[in-house]
Amino acid sequence: MKFHLAINLERMSASEDMAAIAKHTLEMVQMADKAGFEIVWAAEHHALEMTIAPNPFQLLTWWAQHTDRIRLGCGVVNAAYWHPINLAGEAAMLDLISGGRLEFGIGSGAYQREFDRMKPGLAQQDSWRFMQEALPVVQKLWAGDYAHEGENWSFPTATSCPKPVQAEVPVWVAARSPITFDYAVKTNSHIMSWPLTMPFAEAEKYRSQLDEAKATHNPDFSKTFAMMRHTAVYDNAADGQAAMDAIRGVLGQFGNLMMKKGDVVNGFPDPVPLESLEGNVRVDPTSLEQNLMFGSPDTVVGKLRQYDGIGVDAFIYYASMGLDMDRQKRSLQLFIDNVMPEFA
Repeated sequence: MKFHLAINLERMSASEDMAAIAKHTLEMVQMADKAGFEIVWAAEHHALEMTIAPNPFQLLTWWAQHTDRIRLGCGVVNAAYWHPINLAGEAAMLDLISGGRLEFGIGSGAYQREFDRMKPGLAQQDSWRFMQEALPVVQKLWAGDYAHEGENWSFPTATSCPKPVQAEVPVWVAARSPITFDYAVKTNSHIMSWPLTMPFAEAEKYRSQLDEAKATHNPDFSKTFAMMRHTAVYDNAADGQAAMDAIRGVLGQFGNLMMKKGDVVNGFPDPVPLESLEGNVRVDPTSLEQNLMFGSPDTVVGKLRQYDGIGVDAFIYYASMGLDMDRQKRSLQLFIDNVMPEFA
C-alpha cells in the first residue's frame, strides 16, 4: 500500500494567522516528502476559509519548490469552473516547473453554494457533464493543435502552452457513484474515493462499484484505487479527544455547505447542529472513532489492513479537520514512524 497526503490551507477562525497556517502546511508537505509519501493533494475551493485553495496549481507549484520527490496532485479541479485551454496550460506549467511531477485529478465539485457563485445556474448533480467533456479536451490540447465543438465549450484551433514534461500525465477521477466509476474505468484513469464519515461498508460499496465497472467496460483495468479518510494518530487520551472535538466542529461547517442550512460570513461557515445532519455523514463520537482513521498506531494499522484487504492500492491521509498545528504534526509523525513501516 502506498500513502498520499491531502492537506488544505485551513483557517477556522479570524484570529488565526494566515502566514503561520501557510508555514505549517508547507512543513507538513515536507514531512510527507521526506517520509516517502507518494503524492500530496491540493483541492480547489472558493470563498471558504476552511479550505483556502482558489487554484490548486498555485499551491502545488509552491510546494514543488520546497520538496524533492513527492508527486503533486490536484485533488481535484472542478471542470465546470475552468476553460479547457486555461486548465491544460495551468496543469502543464506545473508539470514543467516541477520536473514532471504532476498528477492530474479532475472532478465535478461538491458544494452547491460554490456553483451558485462560480457557475450560476448549474446544479452540482449535473456538473459531471463538464468533467466528462473537459478531460479528453485537455488531453488533446496537451498533444497539439485541436479545435473543439462541444456541449459546454467550443473554440477554434488552439493548443496547450507549455506542453507537459511527462509523455503521459497520470489522470485521476474522483469517484463515489456508479457513473463516475464507469467513467474512470472507460477512460483508464486512476480513482480516488472518499467515504466521508460513513462506515467501512461504504468503502466496500465503492470496491463493488469498481469491480462492476471493470466487468462491464474494461476487465484489464489496473490503475490505482485510492481511498481517503480523515486521519488522526494519537498515543494519549487528550490528543484523541482533541481530534474528536476538531472533526465534529468541522462537520458542523461541512453540513452547512453540503445541505445549505446556514450562513457563510466572511468566508466562515456557521456550524449547523450536528443532530440536523443526515445521509452522507455520521457525527456521533463512537461512529466517528470507528469509521475514520482515528486511533493509536496499532489501531490505525489494523484499520488500514481492512482497506488493503479489499484492494485499496493507496491510502490518502486527510490531515485537515480543524486540529491544532502541533497535534497535526504529532499525528503525522506517529503515522510515519509507527504505521508506514508495517506496509513497507
